[in-house]
Amino acid sequence: MSKSIMHDGEYCYICGSRNGLEWHHVLGGISNRKLSERYGLKVRLCHECHTGDGGAQYEKELNLRLKREAQKVFEEKYGHDEWMRRFRKNYLEV
Repeated sequence: MSKSIMHDGEYCYICGSRNGLEWHHVLGGISNRKLSERYGLKVRLCHECHTGDGGAQYEKELNLRLKREAQKVFEEKYGHDEWMRRFRKNYLEV
């Protein structure tokens, strides 16, 4: 498992809790999940912030926020062209 480039993983990225943490791959789907793992585009979330009501798995705005944050961090490290080559969608313009 690769290290996150977004977050140290010691607490919930959303609420700060240290209980029941789960990895959330910011970009989903079979191929994008693998790329999320490869490039460290993942954050630790408590169970509620991950899959509860309003959690990242189901809340569209929170999900988009995480994708935008992932894109910014990725682009700082690898550049915009590489983001578009790998992920083919600009979440910063959505």
